[in-house]
Amino acid sequence: MSLLNQYEQQYATLIAEITAHIGRLQQQNNNSERNDLCSKIDASLPEAQELLEQMGLEVRELNPAQRSSFNGKLQVAQAELKRLQTEYKQTKDKQRAQAHNTFTTLDLGDSYDDVTISTDQRQRLLDNSEQIERTGNRLTEGYRVALETEQMGAQVLSDLHHQRETLQGARARLRETNAEISRASRTLNNMMLRAMREKVVLYGVGICFVVAVGVSIYLTFASGSSVTS
Repeated sequence: MSLLNQYEQQYATLIAEITAHIGRLQQQNNNSERNDLCSKIDASLPEAQELLEQMGLEVRELNPAQRSSFNGKLQVAQAELKRLQTEYKQTKDKQRAQAHNTFTTLDLGDSYDDVTISTDQRQRLLDNSEQIERTGNRLTEGYRVALETEQMGAQVLSDLHHQRETLQGARARLRETNAEISRASRTLNNMMLRAMREKVVLYGVGICFVVAVGVSIYLTFASGSSVTS
C-alpha cells in the first residue's frame, strides 16, 4: 500500500471519529463529558489538517493524470474538514447559549422549568434534524464532485492514451519514410554511377573511333604517296 493511500485511510478514520464526537457533543448534557469530547475534537482537528498537508505533498509526486484525480479528492476532504470545524464551533456556541438560557430560566421559578426544558428539547431535536439534513446534503454534493473528478481523470487518461497511440503511429510512419528516402537515395546514387560508367565507355568508344578514322586516313594517304613515287 502506498504512503498516500495510508494517509487517505488515516484521514477517513479520523474524520469519522471527529463526526461521531461532534454528534455526541450535540446530545451531551454533562459538563464533564462535554469537556472530554471537546478535548478530543480539539486534538483531532489539527491532526486531520496535518494529514491533508502530507497528502498534498505526496500528490505533487504523482503523474499529471493521477494528480488531477487526487487534487479533486483533496478539495472535497478540505471542504469536509472546514465544515466539521464550523459545525464544532456552532455546537459549542449553541451549548454556551443554552447553558446561559437555562441558568436565566431557573431564576424565574420552578413553575416555568418544565415548559422551558420541553421547549429546549424540541428545539434541540429540530436543530439536530437540520444538522443531519445539511450533513447529508454536503456528503451527497461531495460524492458528486468526487465522481465528476474521477470521470475527468478517466477522460484525461483516455485522451493521453489516444495521443500516445497517435504519436507512435506518426513515429512509425516517419521511420518508414526515412527508410524509403534511404532506398531512393541509394537507387539514385547507383543510377548516377551507372550513367557515369556509360559516359566513360561512350567517350572511350568515341576516342577509339576517331583514332581508327585518323589511322585509316593516314594509311590511305601514305599508300597513295607510295604508288605515286
